[in-house]
Amino acid sequence: MNTPHANLLSAANAALVIVDLQEAFRGVIFEFERVAARTAIVVEAAGLLGLPVLATEQYPQKLGATVETVYRVLPQSAAVTSKTAFSACGAHPFVHALETTGRKQIILCGIESHVCMNQTAHDLIARGYQVHVPVDCTSSRTAENRKIGLDKMLRAGALPSSSEMALFELMRDAKHPHFKAISKLIK
Repeated sequence: MNTPHANLLSAANAALVIVDLQEAFRGVIFEFERVAARTAIVVEAAGLLGLPVLATEQYPQKLGATVETVYRVLPQSAAVTSKTAFSACGAHPFVHALETTGRKQIILCGIESHVCMNQTAHDLIARGYQVHVPVDCTSSRTAENRKIGLDKMLRAGALPSSSEMALFELMRDAKHPHFKAISKLIK
């Protein structure tokens, strides 16, 4: 196989980061259920592929924990960090956990696209990470703010993706040992 393009995800170099996908946002985020369901698929696949998984929770005392759809499929090794800063990089324990993985490609999922996701993406890019944003795994309170957030992240250098695109890039071949299991998750 030829050397893959640098913008293709590599299972050996990728980590999954889930930003603030919390229960309190259910009912107020545009297409919340779809975002939670698609993110849960990526989390399950990341577990199968051995990717480090990190999650943040914005002020969980007030906004609750990570939504059950995602929380129940988090690997036991997942690092979950409480934060008050909008960017995940504003929480030292998150930055430390991410640096400890040694991974430089980030699959970034969560909410809100124009606030915490946007600021996290910018800070990760500034720190030298390659950020991939599955657009079906992020949203905001309004479709307009979702679009604005995505546009700004992409203009800053984040790469657009989808949950399915990201997972197929990580596997690279239909002969991958987890291809059947991950294909079932996607369908």
